Amino acid sequence: KDSTTGTLTRPLTMIGDDGHKLTPSRSSPPSTPEGNTVAAQIIGTPPGLHRRQCASEEVHDLVFPLFHERLGIRRRVIDTYRDTDLLKKTDSIMVLKSMMNSTKLSVLCLLCFQNTLFTVLRRYSQGVLRENYSKYEVLLVGEIIKIVYSAYKIAGSLNQGEKVVPKLRYLLRRSSKMAVLALIYGAMNILSFVSLRNISAGMFTIFAQLKILTTATCSTVMLRRSYSMTKWRALIGLFMGVLLFSEPIWNRAGATENPQGGNTALGTAAVLIEVTLSGFASIYFERVIKTDPEQLGIWERNYQLAFGSMPVYMLFILWNEGGEVGYFGGWSVVSGMVALLGAAGGLLVALSIKHGDSILKTLATTGAIIFSATLDHYLLGGPLTSIMCIAGVQVIISICNYTFDASPPEPPLQVVTTPTSPSPDASDEEKNSMLKAIGKK
Repeated sequence: KDSTTGTLTRPLTMIGDDGHKLTPSRSSPPSTPEGNTVAAQIIGTPPGLHRRQCASEEVHDLVFPLFHERLGIRRRVIDTYRDTDLLKKTDSIMVLKSMMNSTKLSVLCLLCFQNTLFTVLRRYSQGVLRENYSKYEVLLVGEIIKIVYSAYKIAGSLNQGEKVVPKLRYLLRRSSKMAVLALIYGAMNILSFVSLRNISAGMFTIFAQLKILTTATCSTVMLRRSYSMTKWRALIGLFMGVLLFSEPIWNRAGATENPQGGNTALGTAAVLIEVTLSGFASIYFERVIKTDPEQLGIWERNYQLAFGSMPVYMLFILWNEGGEVGYFGGWSVVSGMVALLGAAGGLLVALSIKHGDSILKTLATTGAIIFSATLDHYLLGGPLTSIMCIAGVQVIISICNYTFDASPPEPPLQVVTTPTSPSPDASDEEKNSMLKAIGKK
């Protein structure tokens, strides 16, 4: 029966007095036992069919379609939820497979391992052995090692008939972009010196952790990347975790007392500019590697950067007059290994940015803080408090939250090509198309 009009939407099935099923029309005259028998024979119902059996058939015909309809809706809802869960699992698996790319994962693990060894060995050199060499000399030797190794890799990748010396000269002539990056690194060293002269080491450590957030912000502005809220929460949690992990530095007695005669405003401004330049330098380097029209290899860029950094470190060495022990004094086998590991770190940073991005590089170096502090505690007797353990767990959880976020991945960066003016020898069609491209630009 139609629920709105109250009319019948299907013919009634009537049961005669003798138990026979009848389907009369609305205008049928009242049935008689004889008529019931004849109608039953016409519709093929066997005589003697019981009323209860006929009623159960009616219930089956009326109820089961509704039951199957509702069951189908229920199954579709279940399938929808199942498909949604499967889609989420598939996205997570795709993100995991992307992260488990052999080259990317290998480079990030090597970078984390290098940072761990570099920190522990430098702590052993200056904290246990009390070696008093100049850190700028270590950085200069590291740049020389990078130049030699990069030149070796460039020579091995040349085409047949190409010579090494003209290629290296060409790279030096085209190294203006890397020279800018070298100047930024030099400015960061100067700002670090200025800030430590005016604020305490504890305050400097707190502000230095902002490099995590400045790198992500510069990536959003300069590379037009968009990060999901999960990743932003992970980065903020990472910042807080690293800040708590460095609690023995900024929370010890006298750590927050500013140097005598220091200008707090100047020191704070210097360290904030430094962390901003740090994020800018990382994203600038990534942009040059991935989007520059002149697509040079990673070894060519390392060669250019190392050559641009050498004059900066030479100026610092001359300014400090070689440190307390003179030029290249206080060196040992351990300090040589520190310089070698520093050079390896510079090469691995470039590789991690090439195969990943600056944020993943930051995650690898941040994770190395946890491992280096653990080794420092068990090998060199460094601090490892309960607050540091809790903060270490927070850092690891934040790294995992960022890494395994199932949000759709960002498209790869495209090489930026700037159209030039048409040459006189170009055809009319080429000139018109190039002029249209310039107009759109």
